Amino acid sequence: MHLRNPEKRLIEQTVAVLRDGGVIAYPTDSCYAFGCRVGEKEAQERIRRIRRLEEDHNFTLVCRDLSQLAAYARVDNPAFRLMKALTPGPYTFLLKATHEVPRRLQNPRRKTIGLRVPDHRIVQALLETLDEPLMSTTAQLPGADMPMNDPADIEARVGNLLDLIVDGGNTGLEPSSVIDISEGPPRVLRIGAGDVSTLGD
Repeated sequence: MHLRNPEKRLIEQTVAVLRDGGVIAYPTDSCYAFGCRVGEKEAQERIRRIRRLEEDHNFTLVCRDLSQLAAYARVDNPAFRLMKALTPGPYTFLLKATHEVPRRLQNPRRKTIGLRVPDHRIVQALLETLDEPLMSTTAQLPGADMPMNDPADIEARVGNLLDLIVDGGNTGLEPSSVIDISEGPPRVLRIGAGDVSTLGD
């Protein structure tokens, strides 16, 4: 798929797979990610099995822009200002989930959800056509030190477990930086592709 001008036909094919309950791998502004529609429980379980995720794993809602966030997370003014300054970009924010978010997507103890607005034209085109957030997690396999960044490698390793791989070329190797703004001052939980040097520990 073309990085700057994604082909409409290919975007529509990908969205059709998602609407049919499919699981995809797709490029972001950090690395590749696995994704499905928010309401697809079986697709989420497939992603959980591929990655062998624990129950307390924070899934991420990948949104088109900040206007979509209010339905899914409680955001105070300082948190919103921080997100506005850093989005779109390679950052995942942990926030308290609203009642709109299914319990199975939340951290069971902290009731948080990850939210992300990537700076990537293919992702933006997918989200515009889908017209809802994508439920996502980093494309990193059990035991691996780094996430996957090569669509050919994804095809070789887990292609049979996915419904579609969006080939947007190779990405970076770092996942997004994770910033917890669910309560109190921002806390950096993972240093990744996004610069967090101006934030505290």
